[in-house]
Amino acid sequence: MRKYFVILVLATTSLSGCLATPTERGLAGAVAGAAIADATDENMVAGAALGGLVGAASCGLPGLPPCTRY
Repeated sequence: MRKYFVILVLATTSLSGCLATPTERGLAGAVAGAAIADATDENMVAGAALGGLVGAASCGLPGLPPCTRY
């Protein structure tokens, strides 16, 4: 299970910079949060909610490209 978790984190981290809008990042964060919560036997709904919030809030973080508003 640890190998699955590491692969999931690396895959979601590398894809997070490709998303251009807060909505896209929020949806990707929700999916990643639910998958990580499932892998660690935690509540998937709470993981999805937390991941979605973090993904949507990641637009201003250094090291990631800025979000664009379409």
